[in-house]
Amino acid sequence: MSKTLSKTPAYWYEDLPVPLGARLAAPLYAALVGLRSGLYRRGWLRRQQVQVPVVVVGNVTAGGTGKTPLTIALVEKLREAGWKPGVASRGYGRQQPKVARWVEGATPVELAGDEPMLIAWKTGVPVRVDADRVAAARALVVAGCDIVVCDDGLQHYRLARDVEIEVVDGKRRYGNGRMIPAGPLREPAERARECDFRVINQGEASGDAAAMAPGFGEWQMRLRIEQAQPLSGGRARPLSVFAGQRVHAVAGIAHPERFFEMLRSRSIGVVPHAFADHHAYVAADFEFGSQLPVLMTEKDAVKCRDFADEWMFSVPLQADLPAAFWVALLDRLDKLRRG
Repeated sequence: MSKTLSKTPAYWYEDLPVPLGARLAAPLYAALVGLRSGLYRRGWLRRQQVQVPVVVVGNVTAGGTGKTPLTIALVEKLREAGWKPGVASRGYGRQQPKVARWVEGATPVELAGDEPMLIAWKTGVPVRVDADRVAAARALVVAGCDIVVCDDGLQHYRLARDVEIEVVDGKRRYGNGRMIPAGPLREPAERARECDFRVINQGEASGDAAAMAPGFGEWQMRLRIEQAQPLSGGRARPLSVFAGQRVHAVAGIAHPERFFEMLRSRSIGVVPHAFADHHAYVAADFEFGSQLPVLMTEKDAVKCRDFADEWMFSVPLQADLPAAFWVALLDRLDKLRRG
């Protein structure tokens, strides 16, 4: 059973009536979004360039779609191709959000934000959190990065970008198709067609040309889980060790059921505990009343290291995309590098 429920309204993704207040507020939100984007399109608000290519990984819907696993995979591919990437992020939910920070292993997660901390922990590349992504990108360039990857930030128009990658939840897509707060859309769905690449997380890529990003189409991303890493230290264990057992499964992400389904697909008996996205864990959250292994996402695990015991494990996600996606993306970036 969940102790802290997700804040995502059920009517965003289910066939339920939208409350009157949300229906009335949505056109006002849409008008403000349209006004702001129009000011940038007309040049009345200016985009700020940095001296290196900028790749934005984002989505037009609110909540998680798989951006962070893709960002981590992208950073690793860029390094393999000879780039020196750095990651810029707002650091959603962190304390002191107006203070810019470098995220390193010793940075408290409450000051870094869970997703930037996870990226820094997994990749070891420079990670800068700043509400001003232009300032974050410029700091990364000064630090020696020759390409900037933005984890989220599709709507942060002030930072000019060279490549936009939209990530879509393959099962939920755009929900009821309405703007916030009546639905999940941060921007009209048509905005997605301006992105260079569209990555479909855990769903089938569309063959419909009208649905595709211009020139690059839709690309399927599969998230795999293979191992469980003890939070208290030691060797990783294959998930097959837990097959046929009951475990407490913990997920403080936008769509917890996705993680639970992945564990069930490995024949693991799941006792689900869904927390709100970006939940700040304390030891008392894990007083479940029964002594079973606790499996959690890596995003949750980075917030539990200080009080972890031998029963707690993180489950790394691996993002798999077609080789042709990486060829198309890296070819586009190589052309930018050559000028």
